[in-house]
Amino acid sequence: MKTILTGIRSNSEITLGNYLGALLPMVRLANKYSKEYNINIFVPDLHSIISEVDGNLAANTIRSLKYYLASDLELNDNVHIYRQSFVPAHSELCWILDCVATMGETSRMIQYKEKSKGQDSCNVGIFNYPILMAADILLYDAEFIPIGEDQFQHIELTRNLAIRFNNKFGEIFTVPAKTKDQVKFMGSDEGIRVRDLLNPEKKMSKSTPAENSKIMMNDAPEKAAKKIMSATTDSFGKIKFDMWSQPGISNLMLIESLVNDVPLAEVCNEWNGGTRYGDLKKKVAGSVSQLLTDFHAKLEDVTDEQIFELLEKGESYANKVANAKLLEAQKAFGLR
Repeated sequence: MKTILTGIRSNSEITLGNYLGALLPMVRLANKYSKEYNINIFVPDLHSIISEVDGNLAANTIRSLKYYLASDLELNDNVHIYRQSFVPAHSELCWILDCVATMGETSRMIQYKEKSKGQDSCNVGIFNYPILMAADILLYDAEFIPIGEDQFQHIELTRNLAIRFNNKFGEIFTVPAKTKDQVKFMGSDEGIRVRDLLNPEKKMSKSTPAENSKIMMNDAPEKAAKKIMSATTDSFGKIKFDMWSQPGISNLMLIESLVNDVPLAEVCNEWNGGTRYGDLKKKVAGSVSQLLTDFHAKLEDVTDEQIFELLEKGESYANKVANAKLLEAQKAFGLR
C-alpha cells in the first residue's frame, strides 16, 4: 500500500493560511484516500526546535493533533498519527543523508536563504532542515506529500537524494512524485498560498508582527471578521481574480473558495466584474467567522486521552516501518 505523508510544525498557533493551505487539504485527502493509501500524519517536533521555543512544545504538539480531529479527520487502520521525535530513525537517517547531500545544493534552498538573511549566523538546524525533511519522507516510501509551494524545492531535493542513493546502492528508497504531480494529486494546478491581509504580495505568516495581517486559528470569530474587513485591496474598482495585478482582492476570493470547499472558478464566476469590494469582504468575513465558530466547538470535544491513544498505536507502527527502512540504508553503507 502506498503512503501519503504530511506534518505541520507545532511550536506555535497556526494561521488560517496554514490551516487552509496545508492541514485542511490533508484532512480532505486523507478522508478520500485512506482506504487505498497509508495516511501518515506526524508532528515534526524536531523541526519545530530550529526556532526559539517557549517550553510548551509537548503541549502544543497535542493541541496540533487535536486540530486534525476537529477538522473531521476520519480514523481507520490506515491512518497513522505520530510524533517525529518518538521515532529515532528520523534523526539517524538524516545523518546518513547528510553524507549523501552536498553543501551546494543545501545552501541553494530558498527557505534557508530567507531565514538566514541579515543574520551574522544562524543555527545549523535551519541549514539542515531539508535533509531531515527528506528523512521524514523516505523512511516511509511516501509518494505524495501535500505541501505549500514554499516547500516545493525541498521535495525536489528529496527526490534528488533518493535517486542518488538508489543509483549507488540499489532501489532502497521510493522516489516521491514530481512537484507537478504532487499538486495535481492535491487537486489544484499549483500550491495553495494564502496571502498576508495587509501586504498580499507576501504569504500569511505567524511571524509577521502586524496583528491584522494574519488570522490565527485561535482568534475569536468576530476578531477574524474584523481583520477581513480591514484587508488591503486595490483602487481598480472592479473585482477580478488576478494574483499579479490584484493580489488583495484575489486573496479574499481564494479564502472564500477554500473555506467553503468550492472550486475557485465558481467563486470567480460569482464575483468577477463586480464593483462592490465591501460586499465581497462581508461574504468572506462571514465565511471565516463561521469556520472558526464550528472549528472551536469541535476542538473543545477532542480529549487528550483520544490523542494519546492514537499516538501509542501510531508510534508503534511508525517505529516498525521506519526502523526497517533505516536498516536497509545502514546496510548499504556497511554500518550493519
